[in-house]
Amino acid sequence: METCGPMIDERTGEPGDAQTSFGFRNVAEGERQGLVNEVFAKVAQRYDLMNDLMSGGLHRLWKDDLIGWLAPPRSGRAFRLLDVAGGTGDVALRFARATDTDGTAVICDISPEMLDVGRHRVADAGLDGRIELVEGNAEALPFPDRAFDAYTIAFGIRNVTHIDQALREAYRVLKPGGRFLCLEFSECRIPLLDRVYDFHSFEVIPRLGKLTAGDAQPYEYLVESIRKFPKQERFADMIRAAGFSQVKYRNLSGGIAAMHSGWRI
Repeated sequence: METCGPMIDERTGEPGDAQTSFGFRNVAEGERQGLVNEVFAKVAQRYDLMNDLMSGGLHRLWKDDLIGWLAPPRSGRAFRLLDVAGGTGDVALRFARATDTDGTAVICDISPEMLDVGRHRVADAGLDGRIELVEGNAEALPFPDRAFDAYTIAFGIRNVTHIDQALREAYRVLKPGGRFLCLEFSECRIPLLDRVYDFHSFEVIPRLGKLTAGDAQPYEYLVESIRKFPKQERFADMIRAAGFSQVKYRNLSGGIAAMHSGWRI
């Protein structure tokens, strides 16, 4: 996430907090995470509905694609996944169903409300013996170096204040030979579809959010945050800068979303 230089406090004449974006408005860096946390506290119980509104239901297929590209071993080898910002369990549950008991996952999310939803879903699926849930920040993961075979993050990294730091943390906790995979909304690259998608994003989604959840503001932020997120090539460069090799991406649905991949060598 790009930031400006230090701002000057008009009262003291001293440097103030650096600014960063929260949707289309600038806020102090130190305030942003709290504002993001408020958004997810509001939408946690309706998170699947939120993603359905934002993607037309395609997020379910995209998450299947994410696990397909990860291609974890189905059996015969212990394989440990870290799914960051995956509080409600969508990705971790798909991973567990694609592997046998040798495949285990840790969900790490900064939002206790999202984790509470995930705990219920994991327990209902009978997978609480294979999926652990931990509260933690993507920028300072509470795990040792080289602890995981794979790291996934789906629709979460654009909500991180310092994306470069989150990427360095992803690299740190992966074993040599470990895989980084990110699924995120991105830049639509099909003419006309991009206009339709913009209309849906800025005119339809907030109104539907107001109707279904009683509050348009979280949906406005989430739509705006997509437009502020680095485009495909720029984000790929950030992944390389964090140390990853063999970085590539795949556009989904014309670039409405994209999956980025990298390896720790």
